[in-house]
Amino acid sequence: MRALTHRRHFVGWLALVLLLATFAVMAGASQTALLGAVAFAPWVSLIGVDVGVISGLLAGVGAGGLWIAAAELDSLHPSLQQSVIRVIILGALGGGSGIVGDRLRKSERARSVTVARQRALIDATLDGICLTDPDGHIMIVNEPLARIAIELGMPAEGTVPERLLAISKRLTDPETYERRMRELAVTPGEASTDEFEVRETGRVFRGFTAPVKDRAGRDLGRIWTLRDVTADKEIDRMRDAFVATVSHELRTPLTSISGFLEMLEEEKHGLEEAPRMYLDVIRRSSERLRQLVDDLLLVAQIEAQRIDLRRERVDLTVAAQQSMETVRPWATEKGVRLELDAEGAPKTNGDPRRIAQVLDNLLSNAIKFSSEGGSVTVEVRGNGQWTHVTVADTGIGIPAEEQAHVFSRFYRARAANELAVPGTGLGLAITRALVDQHGGSIGLESVEGAGTRVTVTLPAA
Repeated sequence: MRALTHRRHFVGWLALVLLLATFAVMAGASQTALLGAVAFAPWVSLIGVDVGVISGLLAGVGAGGLWIAAAELDSLHPSLQQSVIRVIILGALGGGSGIVGDRLRKSERARSVTVARQRALIDATLDGICLTDPDGHIMIVNEPLARIAIELGMPAEGTVPERLLAISKRLTDPETYERRMRELAVTPGEASTDEFEVRETGRVFRGFTAPVKDRAGRDLGRIWTLRDVTADKEIDRMRDAFVATVSHELRTPLTSISGFLEMLEEEKHGLEEAPRMYLDVIRRSSERLRQLVDDLLLVAQIEAQRIDLRRERVDLTVAAQQSMETVRPWATEKGVRLELDAEGAPKTNGDPRRIAQVLDNLLSNAIKFSSEGGSVTVEVRGNGQWTHVTVADTGIGIPAEEQAHVFSRFYRARAANELAVPGTGLGLAITRALVDQHGGSIGLESVEGAGTRVTVTLPAA
């Protein structure tokens, strides 16, 4: 039946047959008075909708003529006025139905073009994309995701979480993966980003899912995307290996330079002014190079997850005071005022050396981007469960479009480059990694030209 309904004008031809059958019933059973001209109306409407305006008009006029003929056969003898009125009504019904049908066909063609374009668009993306209903059943899926699903051996039936769970044994960390998939199944209202690696091929995929809502806030379903990030991960591994190798190779000659520099420093009193100045330049440069090597090694350790934290109770107020005293000479030299606002903050469990490194990085950044006469304020607060340390400055601020990148490795803000502010772009990346290692979080608020606030949140002891 479905194949028949897709044939051109099948409904129109069927309606024509039924119209003639209605006439036959009227004429053969003498039912013209009982049925009336209205019996032709459904078939006239169907012909108009299916075939078009002209055919609808002709069908209406023809139906009117058939009614007149049936009435004459039944000896009803309708008046000229009655006949004309019925012919006009049936003709108008057929023509109007034809107009409606033409508009429906035009709308359907436009919709088909739009759907085809949307399908071509999502099929042309590199990412696999699908839309599911709130229960996880697939409604729309693009070609890239279909190919990835076949390559990963996902089953063809079931909800998306069920299909994803079915491939857990093929991954490098099936336990973590299964836990995350089950969490997604029971928390459909949350967005999530996860990565997993296929054990046999080494391919790495990054999946993202988020709820889809209408304008009224009602759940329509979820969108799921899957991206092959194998090449990106390989580049990251190569970069980390390069950084670790270079840092290690730099440390050896740097140790020799520092040793001979200490020997020269002991003879510094016997040197003239120019050689002493050269020694100071060498010392500052070697210290800067040593700090860079240490940062590079720390980044490599963080990426390799080889950071061992020595956990103990840390008083963040005391830690903030010590870090402020460390940078105070530099702040005084730049004319930047330092202030501490600590009010009954609880202690946290952490590595005192790493927490001091976090505070040193934040304070150094704040002073570095502050102008003479500015101020840097450290606030320490707590609510019993969390401790909050905020470093706020009145410096140049960060443009809104750059704020999402400031915690990326080697990222340098445009203003830093324009003002030739020294730095490697590693400080905030290291800071965020160390905060994450402590089970905390870090956030940034900034207004260009008005200053920046960076808040570190750590669990209370």
